Amino acid sequence: MSKLQKAWFYNEYGSIDVLQFGEVPVPTPGPGQLLVKIRAAALNPVDFKRRNGLFRNKDSDFPAVPGCDAAGVVVEVGDGVSKFKNGDEVYSDIQNFVTGRPKQWGTLAQYTVVEEYLVAPKPTNLSFEEAASLPLALLTAQQAFDIAKFEKGKSVFIVGGAGGVGSLAIQLARHVYGASKIVSTASTGKLDFVKSLGADLVIDYTKQSYDQISEKFDFVFDTIGDSAKSHVVAKEEAKIVDIATFQPTSRVERILVSPHAKNLQKLQPYIESEKLKPVIDPKSPYSFSDVIEAFKHQESGRARGKIVISPIE
Repeated sequence: MSKLQKAWFYNEYGSIDVLQFGEVPVPTPGPGQLLVKIRAAALNPVDFKRRNGLFRNKDSDFPAVPGCDAAGVVVEVGDGVSKFKNGDEVYSDIQNFVTGRPKQWGTLAQYTVVEEYLVAPKPTNLSFEEAASLPLALLTAQQAFDIAKFEKGKSVFIVGGAGGVGSLAIQLARHVYGASKIVSTASTGKLDFVKSLGADLVIDYTKQSYDQISEKFDFVFDTIGDSAKSHVVAKEEAKIVDIATFQPTSRVERILVSPHAKNLQKLQPYIESEKLKPVIDPKSPYSFSDVIEAFKHQESGRARGKIVISPIE
């Protein structure tokens, strides 16, 4: 195997202009780690927020390869790895921003190293592209429902139902957590799409504000960082979780996902029975050479579902 690999990386914080394409080292798996040949990766808002300096005080060294989500094939295992072997098809959110520094070598590369506890077998019914679209968004949505102690028969208001996390949150609410009522928000052109995911009602946020909604909900899940306004639709005792802004308030809990493969594996039966379906943006997959265009689409806020990069050659 070559000692170098093709990757997207940056050597300083900044706009999309700091991204470069070139060669970086192929990382070596240490104890408890796997080296994965990446077949598909996906973008998340945290990728460009990190590039803009979100983790400046605890970030990895430069050059930094962005990317959290990947699906691929195991090509080397470190000491102590027991669940996987070379040739296994896997998927993962490789970044645990909660417990440590961001990894220097992300998933917009030909290879990445990841801890075994973050890796799950790829669902048998999914392509690499579909699998890569799931981990971070699905685990984020699942964690939000668990933090809210959401129970069957409760109601949920999901801000941003067309996005990568929101589109999966609706499906989780419907098929996993047994919500009694699911209301979400979307722009005019995405109302039917969000309804098709399982929402009982979709509110056009371009035409109706939160304070015009009379109903109150047991759980408000804000995926776009609008909780300073969206909290008005929460019942007095309701949990409000915001995943997009990080200014703490007493009313709103803001979270970064703490990924673990065991949670992906808990959801695997729902994925393989197609109760939980990947939602991939219509412009995807982007080729490995078009990562700049993919990030431009990501940062526009107009994506529908997840933006996927494939094939990575």
